[in-house]
Amino acid sequence: QVRVQESGPGLVKASQTLSLTCTVSGASLTDRDKTWHWIRQSPGRGLQWIGGIQDQGTTYYSEAFRSRTSISRVTSKNQVALQVNSVGPEDSGVYFCAGLIGTYICGLPECNVTRSDFDSWGQGTQVTVSS
Repeated sequence: QVRVQESGPGLVKASQTLSLTCTVSGASLTDRDKTWHWIRQSPGRGLQWIGGIQDQGTTYYSEAFRSRTSISRVTSKNQVALQVNSVGPEDSGVYFCAGLIGTYICGLPECNVTRSDFDSWGQGTQVTVSS
């Protein structure tokens, strides 16, 4: 059974960097054709896809996040990291990590997804950006 767990600080000051970690068990980040993604749900909005990382380590992002976001991994720990620079109050929300057998890539300015678009979801971690 695949388990996904997000962790990180619940409160970040505006203009600083948000850093979150996704720990995966029951699967390997290098499993063939498996990809891992970060998704955010902000107040009053749906699920926004931020970006993802493939089994070979290639990363890709939505246009809305590309310029200030980095997704990386530590395979020895089976962890995927998310960094978002220069955060503002609009970056507050619940951040989810999700796994997918297959690839999801969205080149639109905003990429709205549903839970059924991915196979394995973490419980999410609440992040509040204080001004």
